[in-house]
Amino acid sequence: MLSVAGLESYYGRSQILHGIDFEAEDKSIVTILGRNGVGKTTLLKTILGLTDRSTGTITLNGVDIAGHDTHMRARSGIAYVPQGRHIIPDFTIRENIIMGSFAAENGSGKIPDIVADIFPYLIENLDRPGGVLSGGQQQQLAIARALAAHPKVILMDEPTEGIQPNIVQQIEDTIIRLNSELGIMILLVEQNVGFARRAGHSFAMLENGRVVEAGKISALTDEVVNQHMTI
Repeated sequence: MLSVAGLESYYGRSQILHGIDFEAEDKSIVTILGRNGVGKTTLLKTILGLTDRSTGTITLNGVDIAGHDTHMRARSGIAYVPQGRHIIPDFTIRENIIMGSFAAENGSGKIPDIVADIFPYLIENLDRPGGVLSGGQQQQLAIARALAAHPKVILMDEPTEGIQPNIVQQIEDTIIRLNSELGIMILLVEQNVGFARRAGHSFAMLENGRVVEAGKISALTDEVVNQHMTI
């Protein structure tokens, strides 16, 4: 289980998160929703220790990791698929994936077998530079890189944003599969409410850096969406 309590986070003197509380059950998908600029990305970065300063507790499987450095949080089993993918364009597909393995507890330096199963194109083109891939293929590569760390938890920040329509469904199905077949807990920042409802087991709605609604995905009603996401 991942539990966050009283989480506050800062960039310089600017406080972005204000007393965030939520729990993610083991082997579940939690969708993080809200309008642009409400703190969703900051929440993921804070869990991984990528903001300037934070207070509160972040408990993973009974251990408070809030005081740990980022690399130790990664070693504890947290991987990150950032918004915009952030693959290294001059590295090959192989090198981008293996880079993720350095965050694994055993540092295997190997490409997980599951990558060949879910992303055969990547395996067939391991020596191509990551920078020549389409947006959808780069997203596949970012997910493969995260899997190389053998994570217990993957933080995903709008994984279908800017992806060509013919690959969006594949990315969505892959996320569900990683959870259902491998038991990976996923914290999913997502603006697509339909996908959030299809994939998620529970949700947290953010507004002005605070959780304003949370619960089982069945509680993500149209009323809640209209109140907190409609512009």
